[in-house]
Amino acid sequence: MKYYTIHHHTRYRYESDVSESTMEVRMQPRTDRQQRCLNFRLEVWPHAQVLATSDCMQNAIHYFDIPRSHSELLLRAQTLVMVQESEPLPESLDASEWQKLGEIAATGQHWDWLTPSSFARPTEQLSDFADEIGFGQNQDPLSAVIQLNERVHDALEYTPKSTAVDSPIDTALEKRRGVCQDYSHIMIALLRKATIPARYISGYVYLDPERKKEKDISGASHAWVEAFLPTTGWLGFDPTNNSFVSDKHIRIAVGRDYADVPPTRGTYKGNARSELTVGVHISETEDEDIPHDLLDNGHITTREFVEAESSTRLRLEQEQQQQ
Repeated sequence: MKYYTIHHHTRYRYESDVSESTMEVRMQPRTDRQQRCLNFRLEVWPHAQVLATSDCMQNAIHYFDIPRSHSELLLRAQTLVMVQESEPLPESLDASEWQKLGEIAATGQHWDWLTPSSFARPTEQLSDFADEIGFGQNQDPLSAVIQLNERVHDALEYTPKSTAVDSPIDTALEKRRGVCQDYSHIMIALLRKATIPARYISGYVYLDPERKKEKDISGASHAWVEAFLPTTGWLGFDPTNNSFVSDKHIRIAVGRDYADVPPTRGTYKGNARSELTVGVHISETEDEDIPHDLLDNGHITTREFVEAESSTRLRLEQEQQQQ
């Protein structure tokens, strides 16, 4: 069992004043059988009242509106979360697992996780890539998923800013480089094509100092894949790092792909370009440093400021890419 303190800062700077901003934020870790959010605090500047809700997947969403002139928008999220070690995977499964997956697909179970979505959809390049890496039903499903995780990792070069937040998978396949968002979308699209339900996980990953030197992905949120197998249930795979999901992975939101779970999604009213800066810092926290009332009960707070009016006027969209 591990404890992490996470600081996630987001700043939007506008080249001239905008008259209004509205935004959804998905930065609060989930509480489930694998982890527990002990404390969450979100601050917004300019001051606004932050409200909270959840979507159909029980992802926490905070939202606010700033109906007055401003030249920058700053979000500061601070989290304390407890994560348990994942159970070890079996070495393999029986080949009959493919038949079970076919039955699930035929009955419409896990329909959302089997059908194409905004960013995880079949393309001609994806089919060529599947042939190139030899992905198919020539081994049991678990072994196939493990091999796919490795081959997607090996086929792409991790390169920050090589793709955009709205890039289709063909962009990364053409360049043979991308970020975690691209790795995950490619793997999800291939899994669904093979009748394996797959979903996109938005979150954070803690890297020890040596790993940070190899791959600097600690400065932004992260993404990985969960695949469903009838015998094991949902299993997590991180193709960016060629690893299984462990107690170093912190889950925030579950969706069909990035379009369902961006850390921020917002719009603003004004004729101005925006500049986005994101910083994420994750540190491991010792048990004895955590107040006992948090360990016993858990505590989630959202700092609220001056109440802001709502608006439905047309604005421009703001999202941050997952690295």
